[in-house]
Amino acid sequence: MSAPDPVFVAVDIGASSGRVMAARVVDGRVVLEAVHRFDNGAVRRDGHLRWDLSGLFEQVLVGLAAVVERHGGAASIGIDTWAVDYGLLDADGRLLAEPVAYRDDRTHGVAGRIHARIPAERLYAINGLQELPFTTLYQLLAEQSEPGWAQARHALLLPDLLACWLTGERRTEVTNASTTGLLDARTRTFDAGLLGALGLPADLFAPLIRPGETLGTVTAEVAARTGLDPATRVVAVGSHDTASAVVGVPAQDRAFAYVSSGTWSLVGVELDEPVLTEESRAANFTNEGGVDGRVRYLRNVGGLWLLQESLRTWREQGHEVDADVLLAEAAVLPAGGPVVDVDDERFIAPGDMPARIRQACGRAGREAPGTPAEVVRCILDSLAVAYARTVAQAVELSGAEVDVVHVVGGGSQNALLCQLTADLSGLEVRSGPVEATALGNVAVQARAAGVLTGDLEDLRAALRVGLDLRTFTPHRSTVGVGNGQT
Repeated sequence: MSAPDPVFVAVDIGASSGRVMAARVVDGRVVLEAVHRFDNGAVRRDGHLRWDLSGLFEQVLVGLAAVVERHGGAASIGIDTWAVDYGLLDADGRLLAEPVAYRDDRTHGVAGRIHARIPAERLYAINGLQELPFTTLYQLLAEQSEPGWAQARHALLLPDLLACWLTGERRTEVTNASTTGLLDARTRTFDAGLLGALGLPADLFAPLIRPGETLGTVTAEVAARTGLDPATRVVAVGSHDTASAVVGVPAQDRAFAYVSSGTWSLVGVELDEPVLTEESRAANFTNEGGVDGRVRYLRNVGGLWLLQESLRTWREQGHEVDADVLLAEAAVLPAGGPVVDVDDERFIAPGDMPARIRQACGRAGREAPGTPAEVVRCILDSLAVAYARTVAQAVELSGAEVDVVHVVGGGSQNALLCQLTADLSGLEVRSGPVEATALGNVAVQARAAGVLTGDLEDLRAALRVGLDLRTFTPHRSTVGVGNGQT
């Protein structure tokens, strides 16, 4: 009797939800199963918007126990989450406080203080990152005025912190580390000059580890609580969820752009080398690390957060709203309505999103959307304008060839958004899979175990097997639309 196919576990946590997924490679096809899902969200505590990371870890343990119950164990575990946020540990490795969320307002004005020390042009030449108010280096400068900073000895990005709690080992996975603003974009190592200029200890972050390397095995306590074999490995994957999502893009060749569409949208192309020109900096493009040393050349674009917050606001106000009904109503509204700048910093924090959208239209002298369906259509039109414009800019700035746009993640289920993106970009759009991040996560684990082999193109070929992708053909080619951008 042959041994069962090994089980690879993806712990994939986003800003609004998390999941523990089990996967097997059966006859060359990756079969993914959702074992445990749970909610996530930042809450205000001790004067800041914070994540309940300790609570999320408990949910991870529940999911791992469920994997053991269903499948008898796991060959390995990989963890990915959103980027930039971190936890501070004291000299004994204890978490000083639940991590502050990137949507907290503590970094207002910090970028100017950093640029007074390191000009923006010089900073980009080193780290290659777009300017975002919540990037880790800005958070760390704000952190230095917090009471707990004096006790801080170590910083771990969130997936690294969860991995540390599973294994007892402290390491820093490189794709996520590349989002901190503290890595050299060419060497993908921490830049000592940047750390020194910001007053950060050289050993604040743990040594780097790359996707496919083994971090360690689960601790005896974790094994006892979950039923896992103590020899179960935790393997580094693209721990920035976008890095794993890009691995999971089911592209047939390299002439593709991607939109990882979720709470945030990450829009760009995959390159071999970073683009560090002044034109790239002015366009606010970022060069983040990908699996196998690839470069994720992209821009953070506002995402479905605008829709999620609008739905939450309407429900809090006592309105009965159904997302599917609103999307159907939005789809039949005429084109040419108002659009807003989805990257406006006023949309970052939680709050009354429909009111903010109407205010943005008013500031630009445009008619504001009235009904919930009109607000939803405004959001989707605005996202599609941003997607199309960003793809066009990525091609222009990098010289990459793009024949198709792959939309993965939650937004791939939104047919109206995908069709609008095709119409505005003039490119074919292929949507799916929803779980691209988990698929990319387990593909790296499976390759590390020798179950899958080859480069990223080989992994993507394996992930495409059995996928049901939807294709959207442009109805009209209007690249560069958005003259009504507010």
